[in-house]
Amino acid sequence: MKFERSLDLLQVHCQGEIGRVIIGGAPDIPGATILEKMNHINQVDDSLRRFVTFEPRAHVAMTTNLLLPPCRADADAAFIVLQPDRAHPMSGSNCICVVTALLESGRVRMVEPETTLRLDTAAGLVIARARCKNGRCLSVSLDNVPAFALALDAPVRTTAFGTIRADIAFGGVFYALVDVDQIGLTIEPANARALAEAGIAIKSDLRGQIDIHHPGIAGLDEVAYVMFRAREGGGTIRTCTTLKPGRVDRSPCGTGSSANLACMFARGEIALGGLRTSCSIIGGTFTAEAIGETSVGPYRAVLPRITGSAWVYGREELRLSPDDPFATGFALSDTWGPQVGDL
Repeated sequence: MKFERSLDLLQVHCQGEIGRVIIGGAPDIPGATILEKMNHINQVDDSLRRFVTFEPRAHVAMTTNLLLPPCRADADAAFIVLQPDRAHPMSGSNCICVVTALLESGRVRMVEPETTLRLDTAAGLVIARARCKNGRCLSVSLDNVPAFALALDAPVRTTAFGTIRADIAFGGVFYALVDVDQIGLTIEPANARALAEAGIAIKSDLRGQIDIHHPGIAGLDEVAYVMFRAREGGGTIRTCTTLKPGRVDRSPCGTGSSANLACMFARGEIALGGLRTSCSIIGGTFTAEAIGETSVGPYRAVLPRITGSAWVYGREELRLSPDDPFATGFALSDTWGPQVGDL
């Protein structure tokens, strides 16, 4: 893939989860829709993804978001989530990073006290409402794509933990949601390595056990992440999403919180207008609200609203030298985890 000799990025994090945003220098990606562009990256040419997500230009606990012109007339901007394993259609924390970057860099005009943006993603249209003051984006509320439960309490045979129960749900990508007490751990920083390895192992165990497909989006046919969860007082859900090749999400995870909201909605544990707080492994929080009901194919779905905050903390330029021996990057298991060879 050919692109300019340098890429311009804003450094942004959402509740501790790094979601850099490419704001200049990226190449055009073939495709008539953002979904087609994402599939091109995954199926045809992943050199840009590897360049911005692997060492020596990145580290494992980092995502890079590719800003694109929207493909649909009713959207203001578009983006694709680039991670070490593949390009993904949607991420709540990364969407909040993108909105914050667009507004604070002046690429979209900020209107105080609230700016509304419509974002074209491979998962569908996401409407973002940013609370703004004195040139700062204080928080972002995402009206996410419809979320639905594919299976509740599905038995999953695992190598390390025997048969466990998991909810399979879509919140922008597909999740397997697992009550963490089934694996004998708690969600806390000291257990991050063990949680990451357990989640990646369970993701591997899931292959072939549950038929997964999105009725309206071609290519979304596998569990992207395993999210561990634990209920706490006051309706708070402590979350820990595990990402390939072997790390945990630092944020409370917006798409995972949407998927969990869909499971609670399907069980009758939350009604329209109800809110839950998602709390991350390091204590950051999102709120998840059920703002409406719809259907996705044969599935009853909830319309989730996820609210959180991000911070722009720097700017960087990535340069590619023609003689760079690591143009497509590298990864080592000392920090990237035991499944680094699968990337």
